[in-house]
Amino acid sequence: MATTFKRILVGVDDSKDALLAFETAIQLAKRDAAELIIISVLENEQLSIYQTLDSDFIHSEYDDLEAHLRQYQKQAQVAGVTDVRMMITEGEPGESIIKDVIPDVKPDLLVIGSLAKKGVSRYFGSQAAYMAKYAPITVLVVR
Repeated sequence: MATTFKRILVGVDDSKDALLAFETAIQLAKRDAAELIIISVLENEQLSIYQTLDSDFIHSEYDDLEAHLRQYQKQAQVAGVTDVRMMITEGEPGESIIKDVIPDVKPDLLVIGSLAKKGVSRYFGSQAAYMAKYAPITVLVVR
């Protein structure tokens, strides 16, 4: 008998692997009639000091990310997942998801892609490896 999940957290960043992770999370959520939480991280370290001081820029980035997440939410709903919500957090993706999001959301599965779309982490150590190592829940890394 397959393990069933009640609450699935999936990280998205538009990388090819994250899109595959999202598709996998949709299938698992449909199979288990689970809640699907779609998370994206606004990475502060990618912004210059001038951008971080410019609240209009931050609000614009946040609004763009929220609009994009709504597309993911709609895609999951169209695919047949009935309980879908979205979240945005800020900071280092792996650390934010492990230290802030998981304790707050209490998922029983984290689904993530193996590569990041951008940033230093793509080349110097994997966010996926960090999350797989430190997450207190089951982690499915998709590639």
